[in-house]
Amino acid sequence: MDAIWKAGKLRTGIMGGTFDPIHNGHLALADTAYRQLGLDHVLFLPARIPPHKQNRPAGATPLQRVRMTQLAISGYPYFSLDQEEMCRDGISYTKDTLLRLKRNEPETEFFFIIGADSLMSFDTWYHPEIICSCCHLAAAIRDDFPLEVLQKKSEELEARFQASVFILNIPKMDISSTMLRGLCRQEKSIRTYVPEAVADYIEENNIYGGSGQNEQL
Repeated sequence: MDAIWKAGKLRTGIMGGTFDPIHNGHLALADTAYRQLGLDHVLFLPARIPPHKQNRPAGATPLQRVRMTQLAISGYPYFSLDQEEMCRDGISYTKDTLLRLKRNEPETEFFFIIGADSLMSFDTWYHPEIICSCCHLAAAIRDDFPLEVLQKKSEELEARFQASVFILNIPKMDISSTMLRGLCRQEKSIRTYVPEAVADYIEENNIYGGSGQNEQL
């Protein structure tokens, strides 16, 4: 659907994820949303325990994931870090985060930035109707989900949850955190896929090599 901007209203993008590690695909998606949606800034919210990844393999500690996110976004003046989910006990539900943000900034227009796969499974999330009442959804096109499929799913979500969905046009990037952790374990370079400062931090702390520092948040 087309954006209807209200004069003087702050527009904030939200990038959630485990960021284990954060990579150039995350940054490209956030930057694309910033530019295509005319956002004022984008918040990065590392999740301590994501609902859909409660049994994920061990990786970086919470503090290491926060530090990698800080390093990755340091060159973008319109990106900032929100650590609220990392400090919260229990599962990091998007619903709770958005209710907190709306309570603190009731006049801000929020855009929750997600991948196409997350849009397709959005109706399985915890209280999707509450999420949709707090923000717009901004989903990236991916080759494995054609535009017409995403548009049809958007219409379904609009009908079921009164969702407001925007489709972002972004080039496909074959990067995943799972892939990067695997490359690190194989002692292969990931410098093509992550900011230099993040690559340095991973190497200095041997985060994915089995003998990294066990920092805790």
